[in-house]
Amino acid sequence: MNNSKTPITRYLYNPISLAGIVLAAVATGLIIAFLAMEMITGVENPYLGLLVYFAFPGMLILGLLLVPVGGFRVRAKMRSGAPEEIPPFPRIDLNDTHKRRFFIFFVVATFIFVLIVSIASIKGFEFTESTTFCGELCHQVMSPEHTAWSNSPHAKVKCVECHVGPGAEWYVKAKISGLRQVYAVLSHTFPTPIETPIENLRPARDTCEHCHWPEKFYSGRQKVFYHYAPNEFNTQREVNLLINIGGTPKTPHAKGIHWHIGSEVTYIATDKKRLEIPYISVKDKDGKVTDYMSTEKPLTKEQIAKAKKRLMDCTDCHNRPTHIYRSPGQEMDENFVSGHIDASLPYVKKVAVELLTKPYKNVAEAKTAIATGLHDYYNKNYPKLAAEKAAAINKAVEEVQAIYGRNFFPEMKVSWNTYPNHIGHFYTPGCFRCHDGKHKSPQGKVISKDCNLCHTVLSQKQENIPAGTTVKNFVHPVDIGNEIYTTNCSECHSAGGEDIPGGGSHEK
Repeated sequence: MNNSKTPITRYLYNPISLAGIVLAAVATGLIIAFLAMEMITGVENPYLGLLVYFAFPGMLILGLLLVPVGGFRVRAKMRSGAPEEIPPFPRIDLNDTHKRRFFIFFVVATFIFVLIVSIASIKGFEFTESTTFCGELCHQVMSPEHTAWSNSPHAKVKCVECHVGPGAEWYVKAKISGLRQVYAVLSHTFPTPIETPIENLRPARDTCEHCHWPEKFYSGRQKVFYHYAPNEFNTQREVNLLINIGGTPKTPHAKGIHWHIGSEVTYIATDKKRLEIPYISVKDKDGKVTDYMSTEKPLTKEQIAKAKKRLMDCTDCHNRPTHIYRSPGQEMDENFVSGHIDASLPYVKKVAVELLTKPYKNVAEAKTAIATGLHDYYNKNYPKLAAEKAAAINKAVEEVQAIYGRNFFPEMKVSWNTYPNHIGHFYTPGCFRCHDGKHKSPQGKVISKDCNLCHTVLSQKQENIPAGTTVKNFVHPVDIGNEIYTTNCSECHSAGGEDIPGGGSHEK
């Protein structure tokens, strides 16, 4: 028996090699077909992407590995019967017609294989960097953050641009961290809600400041806040503020809010959410360091020495720049301003907020309760109006249901106030974590709680301010005396998401 004339393809006629050929051929066809479909339709599906960029290439590689495995098994069996005629390793003799054809086939097949796998790898890398992959693949876990992102000012910014940024080092760190997250999803061991802030998040100076340059914000920014009272008439209120981002030149408050980033400020937080900050250290341009200690919860020198100190960056105030959840009251205000909800519907803000803040098992139950609650309220208390403004009430139901869908996720135990937003101070302590008038340096210098440090009231309109009155300081809608200076806004407003907690009865 002269095996030198035996066609190499004979080694492939075995179950293992044939299975590998079929597997590789099917995988190649699926990759080409689905890539073409994606390019033609432009539709991105997270689960389809998982198949095209990971599962099918894996099938292709596995199939191609099975082909030589089966061939070598056949060759080993044949050699065991004729060890003198079949050498330990194959001879590549291009003068042999069969071997030459096989060699050409192998080169062409390898080229096609490398091309397909390369395209799949590049597309796979792009897919893992996409918001579709980050936000939709693990739907239940990421649904709250993905929904909040899609309704945020940064909805055009990819997740990786903030969470990873440029450079190989942080890319590798992110992927290693991602493997732990994938395991948590597969084993269903992820916490509900997902804990924040993210530990070891890349500093904002490496990510945010590629687009934003805090030290170059020299001027202030005017912003008008629209509020509507939770009363029968949904009375409109308006606060016109100048936000002192860059400060006001030639005034006691010339430094502005972004001074915090232009200087070296470090602090110690005693809780994970960074709401309790008993110690702050400020290093001036000349190198002078000033320490500020809470007068209510001071730390000892030993505690300060052992504690982890954090260098303040953008995310210490802008901690929810993208994944923003809005209170029911704020959402209702914005819907009134935009005209999506008819503000002439009596008590619609108060009733809607109460319905939104009730506990529900799932979104379907919430939407049913919202629809039933609003319709029942107007049918019972305003039957004539319910008939006259049926379309407006139906529209209000749709918008309030949408508010719930954007800010409440029962499966993940997430609601609008699960994650504190440190910008401002209406619903969370925010600025008052440090600017509470209770942090004092050894020299007696106090971190002020003066409202005019951060903003100046240009004008204010509401029911307890006579028309034409010039307002220089914020006027609370209800007279609460000195509480406005001694009590944080969030202590009253954080629970129900209203402008006035309670707001009075809405029964006729």
